[in-house]
Amino acid sequence: MIAGFLDHLKVEKRYSTHTLSGYTRELKRFRAFYAGDLAALRSHDVTHFTGWLRHQGLQAKSIQRALSALRSFYAYLVQRKLVSTNPAAAVRAPKAKRKLPRVLDTDQAARLFEHKASKPAELRDRAMMELLYGAGLRLAELVRLNIGDLELAGGYANVIGKGNKERRAPLGRHCVAALHAWLEAHPDVQRDSPLFTGRGRNRISPRTVQTRLKRIAVAQLGDDSLHPHMLRHSFATHLLESSGDLRAIQELLGHADIATTQIYTHLDFQHLAKVYDAAHPRAHSTPDDTAPDA
Repeated sequence: MIAGFLDHLKVEKRYSTHTLSGYTRELKRFRAFYAGDLAALRSHDVTHFTGWLRHQGLQAKSIQRALSALRSFYAYLVQRKLVSTNPAAAVRAPKAKRKLPRVLDTDQAARLFEHKASKPAELRDRAMMELLYGAGLRLAELVRLNIGDLELAGGYANVIGKGNKERRAPLGRHCVAALHAWLEAHPDVQRDSPLFTGRGRNRISPRTVQTRLKRIAVAQLGDDSLHPHMLRHSFATHLLESSGDLRAIQELLGHADIATTQIYTHLDFQHLAKVYDAAHPRAHSTPDDTAPDA
C-alpha cells in the first residue's frame, strides 16, 4: 500500500525527490509505531501516534508534517477503495507557533548588490542573486534552470516549481543585464546546458549556491546569515510593501494556496509598525502626556 502510494506521488503527482523522501520518512516513522493491518487503523490509533511522536521529542511542526503525510496516504487508500474511511482526517495536530521568516530591509538589499563582479564566478553569483531576489525563485528552481528556459528578449524565465508546475517568472532589467553578462562568460551556451555551473560544465549544487551567498553577505553586510530563501522572502515582502497586491505575489511566487502567501502580510504589518514607532508622535507619548487638561 505504501509503495503504491509513493509511486502515485512520483508518477501521477510528479512530486520532487525531496518531497518524496519526506513522505517516505514520515510513513516509515508511522510504521515504526504501528505495525498492524493498515486497513484496521482507527482514529484513536492516530491520536496515540501523535502522542508517541510528542513523547519522542518532536515539536508541533514535525507532528503536523507526520499527520499530514498520514492523511494524504489514507486519502489515497480511500480513493483506491482499499479502505472505507480516513482515520487521520478528524485527528487534530498540535498548533505550532508560526515563525515569521527573516528578510533583508531595502537598504541591506541595495548594499548586497553593490559589489563589483568581473570574474566568471562573480558574474555567475550576481546573476543567481538577481534571480533569487529579483524574480523570487526558490533554490531548487534556480539550480534546475537550463539556458533554454530563459527568454531574455521577452523578459521572463520558464520555471519548474513544486509539483512540477510551470510558471513564467518576470525578469527585471537588472536581472536581464546580469544574465547577459554571465552568459558571455558561460562555459557552454547550448540551450539544454545548465544555466548555472559549478566546476567545469556541471550543474551547480544547492550547497555551492548557499556557500557563495554567505561569502558575499559577509563581505557586503558583515553577516553570514543570508540564505537563498531569505532573498525570496525579501522579494515578496518588498513587493507587498510597494503594491499591496497579494494575489499577484502569489502568482509570482508560484504558491498553490494564497494562505501560504499571507505570511507576508504579517511581515508587512511588522514593517508598518516599526515605521509608526519610529515616526509618529503618539508612539512616544504616554496617555498622561496627551490627556486634555481638566
